[in-house]
Amino acid sequence: MNKKGLVAAAVIVVGLSTALAGCAGGSGGVSSTAAGGQKLLVEDYYAGPQAANYDKIYQSCAAKAGNTVTANHVPNGGLIPKVLQQISSKTLPDVLMLDNPDVQQIADSGALTPLKDYGLSSDGMTQGVVDAGTYKGELYGLAPGVNSLGLFYNKDMLTAAGIQPPTTWDELRAAAKKLTASGRYGFAFSGVNNYEGTWQFMPWMWSNGGDEKDLKSPENAQALQFLADLIKDGSVSQSVVNWSQGDVNNQFIAGKAAMMENGPWQIPALKQAKINFGYVPIPPQAEGKKSQTPLGGETFTVPNTGDNAKMAAAGKFVGCLNTAENEALIADQNNYVPSNVEAAKKFGESNADLSGFVQIVADARSRTAELGVTWPDIATQIYTAEQLVLTGKATPQDALAQATAGK
Repeated sequence: MNKKGLVAAAVIVVGLSTALAGCAGGSGGVSSTAAGGQKLLVEDYYAGPQAANYDKIYQSCAAKAGNTVTANHVPNGGLIPKVLQQISSKTLPDVLMLDNPDVQQIADSGALTPLKDYGLSSDGMTQGVVDAGTYKGELYGLAPGVNSLGLFYNKDMLTAAGIQPPTTWDELRAAAKKLTASGRYGFAFSGVNNYEGTWQFMPWMWSNGGDEKDLKSPENAQALQFLADLIKDGSVSQSVVNWSQGDVNNQFIAGKAAMMENGPWQIPALKQAKINFGYVPIPPQAEGKKSQTPLGGETFTVPNTGDNAKMAAAGKFVGCLNTAENEALIADQNNYVPSNVEAAKKFGESNADLSGFVQIVADARSRTAELGVTWPDIATQIYTAEQLVLTGKATPQDALAQATAGK
């Protein structure tokens, strides 16, 4: 979290009143108080310092509009089950944060209202951000900050081995072999059997021309085979099938991996550990092919509570979170990149740690753009197939056939 100051850029959201400008600031705490106004409930899955940082921004946005706000921080894994229960019981919060792949599922239920009703738009954002917040042509969610994945490397280890950061699969495989030594693997990634494993597989699948619409394609099988070959080479630990992204980062920090696939949210821990690191885009299969990574980040939505006055206030609140000033603040605090293209560019110019991720997220792709509400089923099939391949239980072709059988 490199504190380099806030970005002065155009407001992302079109049609917001000038009263929303400069929403950052205000006192700390979970709730704010003001005479009159609306009492808003915000629900998210943030915890610890991240929750505290958001609470301050929530409070500022509410206070600027003369409203009060209370934040309900739900444990990450429990948010969607809770939201589905709230839809059934008609007890939805006034503002709902959703991980961007969940927007279409919740919008499909009829629980969300189009943001155009509140004068909000996605003008100035990358296509990935627009796709992630849109369902059936309507914008339902805006993400103040986004992230993606890159190839991190230990500069000292690569320099000692005479290796440049790899730019293709062949270069990565060769580098991983050369960097593997006693007590150290050349490369590490998360191949765990949940959506995190799918998230980390997407760059290899997409950058090889694979697609989620046809999981049994040769391109997808080739991507699985590439990762399996890294394990076969001894360049990647078999334990990646159980490693979360946090586990991967711990391996990297401990010097047990020379390179890793991970995201910018790990940068504070790397700096605290005084790791001399760098990062580049995830290598595509060959020169001339494009690196393609998934878009991460949380969107803010306005549920359909039936209270028009509160929904209007909630819309203004979401707009405030997505001003250029607050986007930069959120990005700075969370090691994200602002969603607005121009705001991101200026942010990258003042933040050396994240400057490389500005272009990575600009090219990042929404996981739900093609399949919408069916994405969770496909994501499950992907990590199921990956587990079968990485544990040596099936060939890529057989694993994809098994994972998609009857689907």
